Amino acid sequence: MSMLDREARERLRGLTKENAQFVGAHLVAAGSVIDDDPELAYKHAQAAVSRGGRVDVVREALGIAAYRTERYAEAIRELRTFQRISGSPEHLPIIADSERGRGNPRRAVDLWQSPDAAKLAPADYIELGIVVAGARADLEEYDAALQVLQDFSEATKLPADIRLRILEARVEILRRAGRDEQADSLESKLPQPKTQPSDDNIVVFEVDEEADEAGETGGAAAPSGDIESAFAHEADASDDGFAGEAGDSDDEFAHEADASGSARDAALENDQVGREPASEAPVTNAPREEQPPAHASSSIGIADMSTTDSVNEATTGGQDSDE
Repeated sequence: MSMLDREARERLRGLTKENAQFVGAHLVAAGSVIDDDPELAYKHAQAAVSRGGRVDVVREALGIAAYRTERYAEAIRELRTFQRISGSPEHLPIIADSERGRGNPRRAVDLWQSPDAAKLAPADYIELGIVVAGARADLEEYDAALQVLQDFSEATKLPADIRLRILEARVEILRRAGRDEQADSLESKLPQPKTQPSDDNIVVFEVDEEADEAGETGGAAAPSGDIESAFAHEADASDDGFAGEAGDSDDEFAHEADASGSARDAALENDQVGREPASEAPVTNAPREEQPPAHASSSIGIADMSTTDSVNEATTGGQDSDE
Protein backbone atom coordinates (compact mmCIF):
# COMPACT_ATOMS: atom_id res chain seq x y z
CA MET A 1 0.00 0.00 0.00
CA SER A 2 2.81 2.42 0.83
CA MET A 3 4.06 2.22 -2.77
CA LEU A 4 0.74 3.50 -4.15
CA ASP A 5 0.38 7.24 -4.52
CA ARG A 6 -1.66 9.15 -1.99
CA GLU A 7 -4.66 9.57 -4.27
CA ALA A 8 -4.77 5.84 -4.99
CA ARG A 9 -4.66 5.02 -1.29
CA GLU A 10 -7.50 7.46 -0.66
CA ARG A 11 -9.62 5.77 -3.32
CA LEU A 12 -9.05 2.34 -1.81
CA ARG A 13 -10.47 3.49 1.52
CA GLY A 14 -13.90 2.45 0.30
CA LEU A 15 -12.74 -1.13 0.79
CA THR A 16 -12.24 -2.96 4.08
CA LYS A 17 -8.69 -2.81 5.42
CA GLU A 18 -8.04 -6.43 4.46
CA ASN A 19 -9.35 -5.98 0.94
CA ALA A 20 -7.54 -2.67 0.47
CA GLN A 21 -4.23 -4.31 1.40
CA PHE A 22 -4.92 -7.24 -0.91
CA VAL A 23 -5.92 -5.02 -3.83
CA GLY A 24 -3.06 -2.58 -3.24
CA ALA A 25 -0.47 -5.37 -3.19
CA HIS A 26 -1.71 -6.73 -6.51
CA LEU A 27 -1.80 -3.26 -8.09
CA VAL A 28 1.80 -2.64 -7.04
CA ALA A 29 2.81 -6.05 -8.35
CA ALA A 30 1.01 -5.47 -11.66
CA GLY A 31 2.67 -2.11 -12.13
CA SER A 32 6.11 -3.50 -11.38
CA VAL A 33 5.98 -6.23 -14.05
CA ILE A 34 3.74 -4.73 -16.76
CA ASP A 35 6.68 -3.94 -19.07
CA ASP A 36 8.64 -7.16 -18.53
CA ASP A 37 5.84 -9.69 -18.07
CA PRO A 38 2.43 -8.36 -19.19
CA GLU A 39 0.82 -11.78 -18.71
CA LEU A 40 1.79 -11.85 -15.04
CA ALA A 41 0.61 -8.25 -14.66
CA TYR A 42 -2.72 -9.32 -16.14
CA LYS A 43 -3.09 -12.05 -13.49
CA HIS A 44 -2.32 -9.60 -10.71
CA ALA A 45 -4.86 -7.14 -12.12
CA GLN A 46 -7.48 -9.90 -12.25
CA ALA A 47 -6.81 -10.68 -8.60
CA ALA A 48 -7.21 -7.00 -7.71
CA VAL A 49 -10.55 -6.87 -9.52
CA SER A 50 -11.77 -9.89 -7.55
CA ARG A 51 -11.92 -7.74 -4.41
CA GLY A 52 -11.93 -4.18 -5.72
CA GLY A 53 -14.04 -4.21 -8.85
CA ARG A 54 -15.89 -1.02 -7.90
CA VAL A 55 -12.69 1.06 -7.71
CA ASP A 56 -11.84 2.72 -10.99
CA VAL A 57 -8.07 2.30 -10.82
CA VAL A 58 -8.53 -1.43 -10.44
CA ARG A 59 -10.60 -1.65 -13.61
CA GLU A 60 -8.07 0.64 -15.27
CA ALA A 61 -5.21 -1.69 -14.33
CA LEU A 62 -7.02 -4.72 -15.74
CA GLY A 63 -7.93 -2.83 -18.91
CA ILE A 64 -4.35 -1.77 -19.56
CA ALA A 65 -2.99 -5.24 -18.79
CA ALA A 66 -5.59 -6.77 -21.11
CA TYR A 67 -4.52 -4.35 -23.84
CA ARG A 68 -0.87 -5.19 -23.35
CA THR A 69 -1.66 -8.91 -23.62
CA GLU A 70 -3.78 -8.35 -26.75
CA ARG A 71 -7.10 -9.18 -25.07
CA TYR A 72 -8.67 -6.29 -26.91
CA ALA A 73 -12.36 -6.97 -26.21
CA GLU A 74 -11.66 -7.17 -22.49
CA ALA A 75 -9.52 -4.05 -22.64
CA ILE A 76 -12.38 -2.11 -24.20
CA ARG A 77 -14.86 -3.39 -21.62
CA GLU A 78 -12.65 -2.63 -18.61
CA LEU A 79 -11.57 0.81 -19.79
CA ARG A 80 -15.18 1.71 -20.56
CA THR A 81 -16.02 0.69 -16.99
CA PHE A 82 -13.16 2.85 -15.73
CA GLN A 83 -14.58 5.76 -17.72
CA ARG A 84 -18.07 5.27 -16.29
CA ILE A 85 -16.78 5.17 -12.72
CA SER A 86 -14.25 8.01 -12.98
CA GLY A 87 -15.87 10.18 -15.64
CA SER A 88 -12.50 10.46 -17.42
CA PRO A 89 -12.12 9.62 -21.14
CA GLU A 90 -8.30 9.63 -20.87
CA HIS A 91 -7.98 6.07 -22.16
CA LEU A 92 -9.95 6.72 -25.34
CA PRO A 93 -6.76 6.28 -27.43
CA ILE A 94 -6.24 2.78 -26.02
CA ILE A 95 -9.89 1.92 -26.61
CA ALA A 96 -9.58 3.10 -30.21
CA ASP A 97 -6.41 1.09 -30.77
CA SER A 98 -8.11 -1.94 -29.24
CA GLU A 99 -10.90 -1.56 -31.80
CA ARG A 100 -8.22 -1.63 -34.49
CA GLY A 101 -6.78 -4.74 -32.88
CA ARG A 102 -10.18 -6.40 -33.11
CA GLY A 103 -10.39 -5.55 -36.79
CA ASN A 104 -12.85 -2.66 -36.36
CA PRO A 105 -10.98 0.42 -37.63
CA ARG A 106 -14.23 2.20 -38.45
CA ARG A 107 -15.17 2.20 -34.78
CA ALA A 108 -11.84 3.83 -33.98
CA VAL A 109 -12.64 6.57 -36.49
CA ASP A 110 -16.06 7.03 -34.89
CA LEU A 111 -14.40 7.59 -31.50
CA TRP A 112 -12.41 10.43 -33.05
CA GLN A 113 -15.69 12.14 -33.85
CA SER A 114 -17.32 11.45 -30.48
CA PRO A 115 -18.02 14.12 -27.82
CA ASP A 116 -15.57 12.39 -25.48
CA ALA A 117 -12.68 13.13 -27.84
CA ALA A 118 -13.18 16.86 -27.32
CA LYS A 119 -12.71 16.37 -23.56
CA LEU A 120 -9.23 14.89 -23.88
CA ALA A 121 -6.09 16.66 -22.75
CA PRO A 122 -4.01 17.91 -25.71
CA ALA A 123 -1.44 15.09 -25.52
CA ASP A 124 -4.17 12.43 -25.32
CA TYR A 125 -6.04 14.08 -28.19
CA ILE A 126 -2.95 13.90 -30.39
CA GLU A 127 -2.41 10.28 -29.34
CA LEU A 128 -5.97 9.50 -30.39
CA GLY A 129 -5.35 11.27 -33.69
CA ILE A 130 -2.30 9.09 -34.37
CA VAL A 131 -4.36 5.98 -33.68
CA VAL A 132 -7.15 7.22 -35.93
CA ALA A 133 -4.66 7.95 -38.71
CA GLY A 134 -3.64 4.31 -38.46
CA ALA A 135 -7.29 3.26 -38.58
CA ARG A 136 -7.81 5.36 -41.71
CA ALA A 137 -4.82 3.61 -43.25
CA ASP A 138 -6.36 0.25 -42.30
CA LEU A 139 -9.36 1.33 -44.37
CA GLU A 140 -6.98 2.39 -47.18
CA GLU A 141 -8.09 5.99 -46.70
CA TYR A 142 -4.52 7.19 -46.92
CA ASP A 143 -5.19 10.81 -47.82
CA ALA A 144 -7.55 11.20 -44.87
CA ALA A 145 -4.99 9.55 -42.59
CA LEU A 146 -2.24 11.89 -43.73
CA GLN A 147 -4.50 14.91 -43.36
CA VAL A 148 -5.07 14.13 -39.67
CA LEU A 149 -1.32 14.02 -39.10
CA GLN A 150 -0.66 17.05 -41.28
CA ASP A 151 -3.04 19.12 -39.18
CA PHE A 152 -1.03 18.19 -36.09
CA SER A 153 2.28 18.87 -37.84
CA GLU A 154 1.24 22.44 -38.55
CA ALA A 155 0.60 23.11 -34.88
CA THR A 156 3.21 25.15 -33.05
CA LYS A 157 4.86 24.56 -29.68
CA LEU A 158 4.48 20.78 -29.78
CA PRO A 159 6.90 18.87 -27.54
CA ALA A 160 9.76 17.35 -29.50
CA ASP A 161 8.83 13.76 -28.67
CA ILE A 162 5.24 14.21 -29.86
CA ARG A 163 6.37 15.95 -33.04
CA LEU A 164 8.72 13.03 -33.69
CA ARG A 165 5.93 10.48 -33.23
CA ILE A 166 3.75 12.37 -35.69
CA LEU A 167 6.56 12.43 -38.22
CA GLU A 168 7.21 8.70 -37.80
CA ALA A 169 3.50 7.96 -38.23
CA ARG A 170 3.42 9.97 -41.47
CA VAL A 171 6.40 8.01 -42.81
CA GLU A 172 4.74 4.70 -42.01
CA ILE A 173 1.45 5.63 -43.65
CA LEU A 174 3.23 6.90 -46.76
CA ARG A 175 4.97 3.54 -47.05
CA ARG A 176 1.71 1.67 -46.57
CA ALA A 177 0.27 3.79 -49.36
CA GLY A 178 3.17 2.84 -51.64
CA ARG A 179 4.57 6.39 -51.71
CA ASP A 180 8.14 5.40 -50.94
CA GLU A 181 9.79 8.49 -52.44
CA GLN A 182 7.75 10.79 -50.23
CA ALA A 183 8.41 8.53 -47.27
CA ASP A 184 12.16 8.59 -47.93
CA SER A 185 12.15 12.37 -48.20
CA LEU A 186 10.26 12.74 -44.94
CA GLU A 187 12.33 10.10 -43.20
CA SER A 188 15.50 12.02 -44.01
CA LYS A 189 14.22 14.73 -41.67
CA LEU A 190 14.08 12.37 -38.72
CA PRO A 191 16.79 12.93 -36.09
CA GLN A 192 19.72 10.60 -36.60
CA PRO A 193 20.71 8.39 -33.66
CA LYS A 194 23.87 9.42 -31.90
CA THR A 195 26.86 7.29 -32.88
CA GLN A 196 29.46 5.93 -30.52
CA PRO A 197 32.90 7.59 -30.75
CA SER A 198 35.36 5.71 -32.95
CA ASP A 199 38.70 4.36 -31.78
CA ASP A 200 40.37 7.18 -33.70
CA ASN A 201 39.09 9.63 -31.10
CA ILE A 202 40.53 7.72 -28.16
CA VAL A 203 43.82 9.05 -26.76
CA VAL A 204 46.03 6.50 -24.99
CA PHE A 205 48.55 7.76 -22.45
CA GLU A 206 51.58 5.56 -21.77
CA VAL A 207 52.99 5.73 -18.25
CA ASP A 208 56.53 4.67 -17.36
CA GLU A 209 55.83 2.65 -14.23
CA GLU A 210 59.50 2.36 -13.22
CA ALA A 211 60.05 6.09 -13.52
CA ASP A 212 56.87 6.72 -11.61
CA GLU A 213 58.01 4.51 -8.75
CA ALA A 214 61.36 6.33 -8.61
CA GLY A 215 59.66 9.70 -8.56
CA GLU A 216 61.01 10.56 -12.01
CA THR A 217 59.25 11.63 -15.19
CA GLY A 218 60.68 10.15 -18.30
CA GLY A 219 58.66 12.55 -20.44
CA ALA A 220 55.39 14.47 -20.28
CA ALA A 221 53.34 12.98 -17.46
CA ALA A 222 49.71 12.05 -18.18
CA PRO A 223 47.54 14.90 -16.90
CA SER A 224 45.55 12.56 -14.69
CA GLY A 225 44.01 15.33 -12.65
CA ASP A 226 42.76 17.19 -15.72
CA ILE A 227 41.41 13.99 -17.32
CA GLU A 228 39.52 13.05 -14.18
CA SER A 229 38.06 16.55 -14.00
CA ALA A 230 37.00 16.35 -17.64
CA PHE A 231 35.35 12.96 -17.11
CA ALA A 232 33.60 14.23 -14.00
CA HIS A 233 32.38 17.27 -15.93
CA GLU A 234 31.04 15.08 -18.76
CA ALA A 235 29.30 12.81 -16.28
CA ASP A 236 27.73 15.77 -14.53
CA ALA A 237 26.53 17.21 -17.85
CA SER A 238 25.13 13.91 -19.13
CA ASP A 239 23.38 13.15 -15.85
CA ASP A 240 21.84 16.62 -15.46
CA GLY A 241 18.29 16.40 -14.21
CA PHE A 242 18.54 13.06 -12.47
CA ALA A 243 22.02 12.81 -10.97
CA GLY A 244 20.77 13.85 -7.58
CA GLU A 245 18.03 11.28 -7.65
CA ALA A 246 20.35 8.54 -8.85
CA GLY A 247 23.23 9.42 -6.54
CA ASP A 248 21.49 10.30 -3.30
CA SER A 249 18.64 7.82 -3.22
CA ASP A 250 20.32 4.41 -3.33
CA ASP A 251 18.89 3.48 0.04
CA GLU A 252 15.43 4.61 -1.02
CA PHE A 253 15.58 2.61 -4.23
CA ALA A 254 16.82 -0.45 -2.37
CA HIS A 255 13.98 -0.07 0.11
CA GLU A 256 11.42 0.28 -2.69
CA ALA A 257 12.82 -2.73 -4.51
CA ASP A 258 12.55 -4.83 -1.36
CA ALA A 259 9.02 -3.56 -0.76
CA SER A 260 8.01 -4.25 -4.35
CA GLY A 261 9.45 -7.75 -4.20
CA SER A 262 7.73 -8.45 -0.90
CA ALA A 263 4.40 -7.18 -2.22
CA ARG A 264 4.70 -9.27 -5.36
CA ASP A 265 5.76 -12.39 -3.44
CA ALA A 266 2.95 -11.98 -0.94
CA ALA A 267 0.44 -11.50 -3.71
CA LEU A 268 1.62 -14.53 -5.64
CA GLU A 269 1.48 -16.76 -2.55
CA ASN A 270 -2.21 -16.02 -2.21
CA ASP A 271 -4.33 -18.68 -3.87
CA GLN A 272 -6.81 -16.08 -5.06
CA VAL A 273 -4.64 -14.82 -7.93
CA GLY A 274 -6.61 -16.83 -10.42
CA ARG A 275 -10.03 -16.89 -8.83
CA GLU A 276 -13.14 -15.46 -10.42
CA PRO A 277 -13.78 -11.77 -9.61
CA ALA A 278 -16.38 -11.08 -6.95
CA SER A 279 -17.23 -7.57 -8.13
CA GLU A 280 -20.66 -6.59 -9.29
CA ALA A 281 -19.35 -6.68 -12.85
CA PRO A 282 -17.33 -9.93 -12.73
CA VAL A 283 -14.40 -10.37 -15.01
CA THR A 284 -13.58 -13.88 -16.12
CA ASN A 285 -10.30 -15.32 -17.26
CA ALA A 286 -10.93 -14.46 -20.87
CA PRO A 287 -9.01 -16.62 -23.36
CA ARG A 288 -6.45 -14.88 -25.50
CA GLU A 289 -8.02 -13.61 -28.67
CA GLU A 290 -6.92 -14.59 -32.12
CA GLN A 291 -3.71 -12.94 -33.30
CA PRO A 292 -4.57 -9.30 -34.10
CA PRO A 293 -3.48 -7.52 -37.25
CA ALA A 294 0.21 -6.67 -37.28
CA HIS A 295 -0.50 -2.94 -37.32
CA ALA A 296 -2.25 -2.87 -33.98
CA SER A 297 -0.14 -1.17 -31.31
CA SER A 298 2.43 -0.22 -33.93
CA SER A 299 4.17 3.14 -34.15
CA ILE A 300 0.90 4.60 -35.34
CA GLY A 301 -0.83 3.17 -32.32
CA ILE A 302 -0.31 3.76 -28.64
CA ALA A 303 3.02 4.70 -27.13
CA ASP A 304 3.95 2.57 -24.13
CA MET A 305 5.70 5.24 -22.14
CA SER A 306 2.83 5.95 -19.76
CA THR A 307 1.38 2.50 -19.29
CA THR A 308 3.20 1.64 -16.08
CA ASP A 309 2.37 5.02 -14.57
CA SER A 310 -1.29 4.49 -15.37
CA VAL A 311 -1.31 1.11 -13.65
CA ASN A 312 0.34 2.53 -10.53
CA GLU A 313 -1.52 5.86 -10.32
CA ALA A 314 -4.92 7.42 -9.72
CA THR A 315 -7.61 5.31 -8.21
CA THR A 316 -11.10 6.62 -7.60
CA GLY A 317 -13.50 5.82 -4.85
CA GLY A 318 -15.58 2.75 -4.69
CA GLN A 319 -17.09 0.47 -2.11
CA ASP A 320 -15.99 -2.92 -0.99
CA SER A 321 -17.05 -5.38 -3.63
CA ASP A 322 -17.56 -8.05 -0.98
CA GLU A 323 -20.37 -6.12 0.65
